[in-house]
Amino acid sequence: MTKAIKLLNVLPPPQRARLTELAREVRFPEDTRIFEAGGTADRFWVVRSGAVSLTQRVTSLQTVTVAGLGAGDLLGWSWLFPPYRWDFGAEAFSAVRAYEFDAAAVLRLCEDDPQLGVVLVRSVAEILAHRLETTRGKLLEQYSLHRRGGPL
Repeated sequence: MTKAIKLLNVLPPPQRARLTELAREVRFPEDTRIFEAGGTADRFWVVRSGAVSLTQRVTSLQTVTVAGLGAGDLLGWSWLFPPYRWDFGAEAFSAVRAYEFDAAAVLRLCEDDPQLGVVLVRSVAEILAHRLETTRGKLLEQYSLHRRGGPL
């Protein structure tokens, strides 16, 4: 299994400094919907404190939590890939403090600093690979439980 990485920790100090110059601090109260699946993905966050639930709607009445994020975790990757729409929803599970980044500004920075762009894209790809493996494991657990007669 891939190791969970923290986006700001893997950037070399000069690139980290350039990226964090674009950050603005934000807060989300507990139970706040941060974004909805299908919405425009024009920003991303790095969680500073608190917990965020990534959610997926499975029916018109049911939403399931597919991942939990905490301090240092990247929230949002859809800003990097067309069609720039959120694939999941996100909700503050507890009060959350985060760094918010405007996607257009970050993409311009990556064009100006290709080394930063490469490291950023590779880091997001590693984060996605880890989350995919984690989600796969959870789905296999749920399937196994369901096959034994438990709820799905």
